[in-house]
Amino acid sequence: MSQLPSITDPNVLIGTKTADDAAVYRVSDTLAIVQTVDYFTPVVDDPYTFGQITAANSLSDIYAMGATPLFALNIAGFPADTLPLDVLSRILQGGADKATEAGISIIGGHTIKDAEPKYGMAVTAVIHPEKVISNAGAKPGDRLILTKPLGIGIITTAMKQGKVSEKSIAEAVAVMTALNKEAAEAMVAVGAHACTDVTGFGLLGHLSEMVRGSGVGAVIKLAQVPVLEETWALVRQGIAPGGSRRNLEFLRDRIDAAPGIGEDELLVLADAQTSGGLLIAVPASNSRRMNEELGRRNVPIAAEIGEIVEDPENRIRIEP
Repeated sequence: MSQLPSITDPNVLIGTKTADDAAVYRVSDTLAIVQTVDYFTPVVDDPYTFGQITAANSLSDIYAMGATPLFALNIAGFPADTLPLDVLSRILQGGADKATEAGISIIGGHTIKDAEPKYGMAVTAVIHPEKVISNAGAKPGDRLILTKPLGIGIITTAMKQGKVSEKSIAEAVAVMTALNKEAAEAMVAVGAHACTDVTGFGLLGHLSEMVRGSGVGAVIKLAQVPVLEETWALVRQGIAPGGSRRNLEFLRDRIDAAPGIGEDELLVLADAQTSGGLLIAVPASNSRRMNEELGRRNVPIAAEIGEIVEDPENRIRIEP
């Protein structure tokens, strides 16, 4: 991306300068368009469930900005010569049903022939230009709230190897198909300083983007981080996706782990998530109200996992 021309349009409120979850373009003094695109290969065998997961994941970028989605377009690659079209139909139906749950329509899209199934969405949303929640607005003293448990990447990797229980598979699917809509509504109601959704770069990767963009540091309390139960047993067996290991290697010189926090713990914190939760930086004075708002909207996880601190080196400290 460094080879691309720089963005000079003054109406681009959020572009490529920060590692934000979506682009924001000002249309008027009271209206901005928010847009994102995401797609990936199947993480589960069932086509319908894959469609649901992908739609929830695509919408998550919009929710992380505090925006209201309007509509979506489908993006798909499909091996029509080797798989029946009914598989594609089921994928699209899963996406459509999840979009309906979010209160939007899918009004078009584009599909190409591909060697491996791929599915995703481009989602368009709106927001007031002065109410955009970037990942670069965190302030010292903010509390960090996480709204879904970690471990998705490790569990889906174990699924492919046949080494995980049906109970954990069901738990992981429930997490991945859950919309971040209610969590975003709570965040907007309370007034968050910053937010990002936890996806492919893992908790540590997305938090690193937040602290670097905000010019701060962070402290994470490991014991307060929600993790799907079987994740710990699986990671101790050496099960983790390559993406999670690459995340950790990339971040090693940006994190300070307390004594006793080993490789397994760091891998879980760096685990590549699919359709993970929102990581929200909330003023300390509003953290209690934030938990109340999340509870009122029946968001199952509302974990305060750490805080934002002053640190010109933008490091992340991990404590027990």
